Amino acid sequence: MSAAADTVTTAGGASAGGTSAGGALGTVRHLVAHEVRLLASIGRWVARRPHGIGRGRAFSYGRGQGAMMFGFGFVSVLESVCMAVLLRNHPAVHRVVFALDVYTLLLIVGMHAASVTRPHVLDDTGDEDEAFLRIRRAAHVDVRVPLAAISSVRRELVTTHEKRNGRLDLAIGAQTTITLELSSPVRHFTFLGRPKDVTMIRFHADEPEALVREIRAAREPAQELTRERTAPSPNPGRPV
Repeated sequence: MSAAADTVTTAGGASAGGTSAGGALGTVRHLVAHEVRLLASIGRWVARRPHGIGRGRAFSYGRGQGAMMFGFGFVSVLESVCMAVLLRNHPAVHRVVFALDVYTLLLIVGMHAASVTRPHVLDDTGDEDEAFLRIRRAAHVDVRVPLAAISSVRRELVTTHEKRNGRLDLAIGAQTTITLELSSPVRHFTFLGRPKDVTMIRFHADEPEALVREIRAAREPAQELTRERTAPSPNPGRPV
């Protein structure tokens, strides 16, 4: 049977075989890019060079997961020691397992380093139309929310997060502390690159009161401008 016969063409004219291969390649590309960002975050953490702050103000969120990440690292080291004992008579296999254990430990450190070096960023230094809040979680979530699109923001501790269309939950230590409601949807890309429009974002910050206060203060000029634009126009006065 020819190679062409092995390929099924969809109604849209695209090759199902090619689409599947392209999807798998895209998944691998996203995974590799994510791990590269994690490993690069270790270098940023050591050099104390946070990512993507620019002229904005940074707000941390990784403090609440430090103990958990330490626990993961401890378990990884303990497993490596146990495997070294079990595989002491199989040096070739032990070298492979040891390399995987070291890489796993690096990824765990990279997860925490990414959380430290990629904080939330509030930038209201430019025009009102360009002001934004950048919400992040480690190296796999990065959402830029225009301040003009925020309809309300509040401090809200939530420990239960059910999946719901139009909502993005970015819990740290199984909790979120800030709820953001949007007047217009913002596009978010999932871990594997699929687009998703959201109108509510719940996320965590180490100092939620300070971040909520800063967001409200930064939104005030935009709100005043919106009210001025949407208010009924006064009767024109006498030309002067």
